[in-house]
Amino acid sequence: MTCNLLLVDDHSLIRAGVRALVMDIPGYAVTGEANDGAQLLEMVERLSPDIVLLDISMKDIGGLEALKKLKAVRPQSKVLILSMHTDPALIMQALESGAHGYLLKDTTANELEHALDALRNSERYLSPAIAHTVINQALVRVQKPHPEPVDTHNLTARQLEILRLIVRGKSTREIAHGLGLSIKTVETHRSQIMKRLQIYDVAGLVLFAVREQIISLDD
Repeated sequence: MTCNLLLVDDHSLIRAGVRALVMDIPGYAVTGEANDGAQLLEMVERLSPDIVLLDISMKDIGGLEALKKLKAVRPQSKVLILSMHTDPALIMQALESGAHGYLLKDTTANELEHALDALRNSERYLSPAIAHTVINQALVRVQKPHPEPVDTHNLTARQLEILRLIVRGKSTREIAHGLGLSIKTVETHRSQIMKRLQIYDVAGLVLFAVREQIISLDD
């Protein structure tokens, strides 16, 4: 079954580029495009998209304001932010306002597919390139004067090492190269980590690592 997407960006070239990426991803189709917040709200009500790809910095209605209005009109639509901004406060605001994922505009087709698949499966997705930024922002908010022992959920030392690298935004290839492992071995560890933690997206791993103090600002 095709997953219907609504593409929202006030730059036609950006919309065209994203549309071209989506065309190469099976199971997804851009069924509507909007260039401002007002048009977004009208099209959301008319088209009932499964996923909305939303620019966070539109001129008429700010992206965050549009996001809040969108969630009020159609809460069941998943929202994937597409942005050039890496400001941690803005990213956290977007997630807290109801976004299900945050992806940088220089994304590849492969990463866009991963993000769309995550949202389609009711998971969250955070671009690996900004994972560490979000970790730092989350850590600033965490106040634990007496740190509790880390609950490793029976992860091995190697799995903890790989988990730290994942949440710092390292790709599978970078992790494999840095640890002297094969890509397949790293992928196996990654799968085992997610299965053991019952967390299947990078954003969830970030929050877990922060909560359990597996990573710190000095990592």
